Amino acid sequence: MDVFLIPAGGSRHELYCEVADAEPPVDEAESRAGIFKRIVRRFRELLATAEREHRERHSGAAHDPQEPKSFMRRVRDRTMRWIAESIAEQRLLWHLRGCKEATLVYPHDLTERDAMAALMSQLTVDYERHRRWFVIDLLGFMASGLVMLVPGPNVLAYYFLFRFVGHFLSMRGARQGLQVVHWHTQPSPALSELRATLALQPEARERRLHDIAARLNLEHLASFVQRIATV
Repeated sequence: MDVFLIPAGGSRHELYCEVADAEPPVDEAESRAGIFKRIVRRFRELLATAEREHRERHSGAAHDPQEPKSFMRRVRDRTMRWIAESIAEQRLLWHLRGCKEATLVYPHDLTERDAMAALMSQLTVDYERHRRWFVIDLLGFMASGLVMLVPGPNVLAYYFLFRFVGHFLSMRGARQGLQVVHWHTQPSPALSELRATLALQPEARERRLHDIAARLNLEHLASFVQRIATV
């Protein structure tokens, strides 16, 4: 698994990867976990639905716009759209859970020591953040059961189910990266070029970002950098 240390403006860096599928791999401990196994299965079903509807919207095969939607249907669709858009942000940590070895690709204008320090710092921040939100959203998921008698899809349950399971998987991935994964390192001149690209005007920046993304074979890198970069 390749993890990229992406310059984000100033001294900031963000972790990034691209994997073939959005669905998080099965963790052996989670597969034996009784009720949690059932919850994770429902999470996977919800994730697959969100991904399918996301593809349908972009292919033009989505819900007929002439067909009226109920208020609950509109809320549910918005929730599923938010889920699909959130997948990319947690994909890296989900997939770290099953890793024993990974490669950190970092800008070659950093030392290996500084790159590894940035990696460990980001994983520590991610672990603490996801642990905090896991507790909050677990309580929200439990409270969402109070509205189960309301007709229509339980949008609150969808929302909190995705959040608390997603944060749990992300928390485990961050811990795996900190404590278990054996990290290899690979300096990348292209990532150093990316740092200089952040100072360009928007049109020139976009062209350069797509060029660098193509050289690194990272399909969604340009949009990721545009979203997280500050100068």
